Amino acid sequence: MKQNIKRYCKNLNIDYVGIAGIGSYYELETILKNKTDKGHYTGLEEKNIQKRINPRLTMENVESVIVCLFPYFSGNVENTNISKYTHSLDYHILVKEKLEQLAMIIKKDIAEFEYKIFVDNGPLVDRYLAQISGLGYFGINNNIINDEYGSYVFIGYIMTNIKLEEDDKLDKTCINCGECIRKCPGGALLGNFEMNPKKCLSFITQKKEELTNEEKTLFENNLTVFGCDICQDVCPHNKKINTTKIDEFTKNLMYNIDYEEIKIISNKEFKRRYRDRAFSWRGRKVILRNLEIINKK
Repeated sequence: MKQNIKRYCKNLNIDYVGIAGIGSYYELETILKNKTDKGHYTGLEEKNIQKRINPRLTMENVESVIVCLFPYFSGNVENTNISKYTHSLDYHILVKEKLEQLAMIIKKDIAEFEYKIFVDNGPLVDRYLAQISGLGYFGINNNIINDEYGSYVFIGYIMTNIKLEEDDKLDKTCINCGECIRKCPGGALLGNFEMNPKKCLSFITQKKEELTNEEKTLFENNLTVFGCDICQDVCPHNKKINTTKIDEFTKNLMYNIDYEEIKIISNKEFKRRYRDRAFSWRGRKVILRNLEIINKK
């Protein structure tokens, strides 16, 4: 069945799929507790650590986790003010549709197949799942790195009640050149495979709370409205990577949010126009604040 699943994935243009066990992930528990102790949390994460290390707290009869990578890199673009992962239509929607297609194909083979799908919205740590299922290895910038597509990948997973043979973790790591540490505008990367996400510019662009003068300066120096790609753009592992084969990430591309437009439309109209974009969830108010900062420079 595992080989059938991988074949089904190929037919859906999903090149990388791995099978992760269901833990409990005690190694991860130690890492998460260390983050909590150091205050390295944004508040957006699942607060219950046990839910993050024990899949059975989310799906009682889970036996395996099917983990898939979805490369989204379609080329470098100059003068964009949003992160690459927001250029296409919302990846949450696109990836979930792909995984639903996969689940329906599997269910035709196995009538008793039960599942739950998550795309950046589940309790488990998706990068950890990608690592233990052999799809990539951790970079010192905290991104998961795949040899073919670099770190420009989305991760989605399917919890299932079907027991599948687990894949092996890769015995690799990034080259530790330190370029991402030196170039990180907020100093979020700590140099030991840890990061303080509260200093990450990508997180700061999404904060609803009032920004400090230091945080506003980061905007002024980097001219981003939503997200940040610097630690990925400078990474040697992202040089000469392949562009995505998934058509959905090469169409309907958008590279800039326009200040004059956002300034005059209502919150309701913002949601209507951009409901299928990954940046829309934070709402017009945060986006407008960011635009005003960089346009006042």
